Amino acid sequence: MNSAWINCSAGVAGDMLLGALIDAGADAMEVANIVSGLGVDGWALTADCVDRCGISATRAIVVEHHHDDNHHRDREHAPHRPYRDIVALITNADIPDEVKANALCVFRALGEAEAKVHGVSLDDVEFHEVGSLDAIVDVVGTCAALHLLGITHIVASPIATSHGTVRSAHGKIPSPGPAVARMLAARNAPVRGIDLDYEVSTPTGVAIITALAASFGPAPTMTVTNIGHGAGTKNPPDHANVVQVLIGIADHDTSHDVESLIVLETNTDDVTPEVLAHTVSTLMVAGANDAWVTPILMKKDRHGHCLQVLCRPESAADMRSIISRETGSLGIRATALQRFTSARRTVTVDVLGHSIDVKCNDHRVKAEFDHAARAARDTGLPLREVMRLAEDAARGLLGDDDQS
Repeated sequence: MNSAWINCSAGVAGDMLLGALIDAGADAMEVANIVSGLGVDGWALTADCVDRCGISATRAIVVEHHHDDNHHRDREHAPHRPYRDIVALITNADIPDEVKANALCVFRALGEAEAKVHGVSLDDVEFHEVGSLDAIVDVVGTCAALHLLGITHIVASPIATSHGTVRSAHGKIPSPGPAVARMLAARNAPVRGIDLDYEVSTPTGVAIITALAASFGPAPTMTVTNIGHGAGTKNPPDHANVVQVLIGIADHDTSHDVESLIVLETNTDDVTPEVLAHTVSTLMVAGANDAWVTPILMKKDRHGHCLQVLCRPESAADMRSIISRETGSLGIRATALQRFTSARRTVTVDVLGHSIDVKCNDHRVKAEFDHAARAARDTGLPLREVMRLAEDAARGLLGDDDQS
């Protein structure tokens, strides 16, 4: 299994990821040949060697060609592309199935985040900057580079975020932007703040990482075979603006990753079921990995409940605060443990006009319940039939080797 560890400690953007993978050995011409399968004209991909704080890095640049040589158009004024149009563009493209599936996952992550930010349905999302031609090439090109390098397992470091403001098509917005924040929250992705007042992690870069990374943390155990550095546009004198990627062959079965987690728990005998249910929901919204309640028999034969929360160490303080506030508990226990998680990927399939995510690993293909339930309500089909159609479509997309 070829694995990749992506170091996002300086931030991440689509062009930086593409540059890093080209620097690590993906042929830029082959990447461009795959992307050309989209059937969109008027662009070219270049890969330039640049210096970032003494580090030799590759800067991937998508050059757009216009009929009018004097015409200049930046991303803010590029034509808007609806999410549904980008999905149709990729779905109908003559590109490898793996590239297609990954690119659809990335734009699904972007689309769902934008839908929540603007309070619209997924099909009504209008992409501005991330719908520009160079952003589309960055996403599909990165997926093509992963395919060319044979990378099947991705681990990412915590993602750097900055402060200040970001200029968007809607005006100046806080950094990180709301879509970026939504995607980070959707994956419970770890972040690290750096003291810079410009955008270091873009929506395109964060979408690629949150959609395709199997887990976050240190580099997996592997024999490193190649490295790459992808350069960002800015070149500050005291900050190497690069994404680093380490590529290697796993030394052991990486179908499972090991995470260090904490279980917080407290016993209650005077908290109502309604309050406990609300507490569990609040903990999950706040980023808990899981939360549950178990009936117990306490001292003096009192019937009570044990509230337990599984979370990352960096989230433990926030989780303790929520438990204390919602239940009034005066004591909370903590236990450190390790969790073995199966490597997985998510593919997006179409079932009767509805997009449904399907989680896949070597042993199981499982449709996302909320997506399937929505499609079942809209179509009138039984839920089990919608899930079967989605899972069959995912098996066909992944090929025989990925079928369970």
